[in-house]
Amino acid sequence: MNFQPYPFERLRDLIAPIVPKKKQMLLTIGEPQFQTPSFIQEELKNYTSELRFYPKSAGEDYLKKAQMDFVKNRFKVSLESSEIIPTFGTREVLFNLPQFLLFDKLNPVIAHPNPFYQIYEGAGIAARAKIIYMDLCKSNHFKPFLSDEDKKEVDLVILNSPNNPTGATLSLDELKNWVQWALEYDFVLLNDECYSDIYKSSPPAGILEASYMLGNKDFKNVLSLNSISKRSSAPGLRSGFIAGDKNILREYQKYRTYIGCAIPNPIQRASAVAWEDIQVSEKIRQKYAKNFQIAQEIFPNVPIEPYTFYMWLEVRDDVDFTKKLYEKEGLLVLPGSFLGRKGVGKEYVRIALVYEEEITRDCLKILKGFLCDYLKKGFDA
Repeated sequence: MNFQPYPFERLRDLIAPIVPKKKQMLLTIGEPQFQTPSFIQEELKNYTSELRFYPKSAGEDYLKKAQMDFVKNRFKVSLESSEIIPTFGTREVLFNLPQFLLFDKLNPVIAHPNPFYQIYEGAGIAARAKIIYMDLCKSNHFKPFLSDEDKKEVDLVILNSPNNPTGATLSLDELKNWVQWALEYDFVLLNDECYSDIYKSSPPAGILEASYMLGNKDFKNVLSLNSISKRSSAPGLRSGFIAGDKNILREYQKYRTYIGCAIPNPIQRASAVAWEDIQVSEKIRQKYAKNFQIAQEIFPNVPIEPYTFYMWLEVRDDVDFTKKLYEKEGLLVLPGSFLGRKGVGKEYVRIALVYEEEITRDCLKILKGFLCDYLKKGFDA
């Protein structure tokens, strides 16, 4: 298998020769910097005695219920137990589900956004699939697109709405269109919704919601993926789920019994209370909403999507900008081209707004000052 280096490996190599003139501040990784709520930590501690039990690969009923309640509260969709599987985060699913789905295909084809979370591409490589890169750019408002010929050919389409890194989000009607195409052209549609609870004011729509409202109430060919990491500031729990088409999930669950991704019981206990929580996760969401507000105040002429917790900032030359910003100010951002292929993203950098508001404000003020000087002076600034 010929995997590409991970974006952060490339970034580490890029900045290795550089000695920043100021204190380093990371604006790169999408890792919440807020404390994990204490009630989640306490639940984890309270059930350490359950480490003596082997965890079920299908997950415990109490965790399934908590996740089903989340889907009902958040997306107004009631699921059956057969329509959801608790998972060990979402990264493992994004990597192994395509291999499961495409195993029996003679010439498998997968489509995913470009730029993208690199696991999508890795899954395609591992499945020996042809990859269709759905380029996201300013001219298409950073929305994924497939031609009719592509739709006829593709076996699996991965969407990511709200999108990492651009923040662009598909409307309910746009999601309905994708569901309709999945049924019409008979491909599996998976939406990675890990940022569905990070928004400024109006929650984004979900793929299960769109499927149900379209009349596809058994979610044929439709799957949703979600995680506790962002909404509860708890990426270390590695708690996610996949939900939707029960015919796909029934066979996928058999496959999962062989790959050893069962969630340890104390983590399931802590995850369940996190999924059931509404109040604390809302306070966390409001912190990100405040960061959106700060970013828009400091960059009034820059379009900043009110979803995910990223700025997709246009800078003309992503690699040059990243190196010079790091050297002069100590701020480290992620070059957009490290997240894309075929040159997509090379005019942008991704900035993670994951700190408390005062830190966010200070960093963005420094960033704006540098950006203004950089664009005025050109690439030799």
